[in-house]
Amino acid sequence: MTVNELANQLHLKPLAGIGGDQNEVLTCYAGDLLSWVMGRAKEGSVWLTVMGNINAVAVATLADCACIVLTENAPLDEDARQRAEMQNVPIYSTDLNAFEMSVKVAELL
Repeated sequence: MTVNELANQLHLKPLAGIGGDQNEVLTCYAGDLLSWVMGRAKEGSVWLTVMGNINAVAVATLADCACIVLTENAPLDEDARQRAEMQNVPIYSTDLNAFEMSVKVAELL
């Protein structure tokens, strides 16, 4: 499944980096502690977080995440949006919390 297919099925709101929406989604990871995510998220992860800053984009790139989904309508900083556009890191938004979104992603995978 691609990020684009996942986003369409879950009605996610696109925020940035949509040039990477053909990334393959393999798994899901939920967490907000950046150093923890960097060492544990797997390649192809849909990363569920409330961290909408430039450091989150860097972690998503290092961990080779398929995309970031900001849960609970967490805001995306302008600097992070610009970096995501430059690096084609897809970022989406949802009003669901991390647990609710994890369940929905798991149902699709």
